[in-house]
Amino acid sequence: MQKSTIPFLLINCVLAIVLISCGSVTKNYSPKKLDKTSYKAPYFSNPKTDYVYKTNITVYGNEMSGIFIAKKINDTVHRIVFTTEFGNKLLDFEISEKSFKVNSIVSELDRKILINTLREDFRLLLKKEYLIQEQFEKESDNIYKSADGKRDNYLFLSKKDQKLEKVIHASQTKEKITLLFSSENNIFAEKIQIIHQNIKLKIELNYFKSE
Repeated sequence: MQKSTIPFLLINCVLAIVLISCGSVTKNYSPKKLDKTSYKAPYFSNPKTDYVYKTNITVYGNEMSGIFIAKKINDTVHRIVFTTEFGNKLLDFEISEKSFKVNSIVSELDRKILINTLREDFRLLLKKEYLIQEQFEKESDNIYKSADGKRDNYLFLSKKDQKLEKVIHASQTKEKITLLFSSENNIFAEKIQIIHQNIKLKIELNYFKSE
């Protein structure tokens, strides 16, 4: 598999969208009476913390690596910076539920479809507040449905320890994006995966432990 620290392959690869079909997210789960009407996601919430992750992006068989940094700069806005492993800045965004600002981006990545894809990914990753409309369950998880514009988010919380383990962003008939979280304490996610179902794009974040 080809590897690169220069993410310019992302441009043309993201343009090649391949649609797939799948059924409703909850078709195999049992409805359940609501036990909450809202939920606050625990991750990326501490304004005193710089969330730094080694990042690996796989897109259409090509891999690239870098450093992802997220910081909460006020009650609603996070700043996102992505660099090469050598510290060269590739992009710098400020993002909230209702706003999005590009502080800087290298010209090779300055493509509308790429920026829109990353904006959707990062907004979902950093989303804090969820209003719950429906609840479902399976053997090990409670699943909460929350409206998100014309789509829905499905939050998977483990019954054992109430950890947020997964978020699925979906239309009525198709899963679009899946976020997977590995967390020891349900405060900080040590590993995160962002997986697209309609394009061959996967982003993996691993907590960067400084020596």
